[in-house]
Amino acid sequence: GILFNTGAGQHILKNPLVVNSIIEKAALRRTDVVLEVGPGTGNLTVKMLEKVKKVIACEIDPRLVGELQKRVQGTCLANKLEIKVGDVLKSDLPFFDTCVANLPYQISSPFVFKLLLHRPFFRCAILMFQREFALRLVAKPGTKLYCRLSINTQLLARVDHLMKVGKNNFRPPPKVESSVVRIEPKNPPPPINFQEWDGLVRIAFVRKNKTLSAAFKSSAVEQLLDHNYRIHCSLHNTVRRNFLPREKSKTVTILQQKKLKAEYVINILAVQVSRTLTDEIPENFKIAEKIQTVLKNTGYSEKRARSMDIDDFIR
Repeated sequence: GILFNTGAGQHILKNPLVVNSIIEKAALRRTDVVLEVGPGTGNLTVKMLEKVKKVIACEIDPRLVGELQKRVQGTCLANKLEIKVGDVLKSDLPFFDTCVANLPYQISSPFVFKLLLHRPFFRCAILMFQREFALRLVAKPGTKLYCRLSINTQLLARVDHLMKVGKNNFRPPPKVESSVVRIEPKNPPPPINFQEWDGLVRIAFVRKNKTLSAAFKSSAVEQLLDHNYRIHCSLHNTVRRNFLPREKSKTVTILQQKKLKAEYVINILAVQVSRTLTDEIPENFKIAEKIQTVLKNTGYSEKRARSMDIDDFIR
């Protein structure tokens, strides 16, 4: 038999009762195209092929690709299966109606956001995760596990914990317990620039027990805000030449802006501040001080990210 690479998250779901339960909760339709990530030896795949129009299976391990091909070879299911070989995080996702997957746990977070930012919208995803990760996805404000992952996922989707799956249902068994989660993207999505939103909650949740005032006073955050604000102003021609980003002596082009790392995206507070200023910025102006004023005037200075919900951050 195949020697599974547990370091790459290869834990094959072997219990047919759990397989059937996952498929039942996916509410698959005859016309569905299903995306499966990490099909392994095909225990889920074969059952889904019997119920849907097509399964697109993404697998990085050529050995498991061979096993999956052998399993359907010569059957009526073979022409309903498409296998994409490679790293799903580095590939464009195809069109699909539903995603059903026993994911390699180390790609859980990046895959969830790749999924939620995918267009066109899919109907739902039924995904197996490490138990603690699953509980973070559904965590509510004020609870111990509530974090940036929780609020970002819940901004973009409705998330439900469906069932627990013990480690003995896998071969070889993982070291942790697992859970199955349903994710349904909000369609239409909230009218929010996700990069700007994530820039804000990233700062707030670095130390989620700190007040927002303290979070925005850290030297690293103040430097980032100053850099971002200078770029923002230079792009919108709102300041004199001596207020351009310190690293460059010429205006940042739109092309250069697109190449900036995600960490350099202007966060929402900085953009709000810019709307309150005139075109001419005083030479002694400091964005960090202005943000502290905004936090105080809006009553957010003493709030803590751990207990703030989506509406609190949108306001």
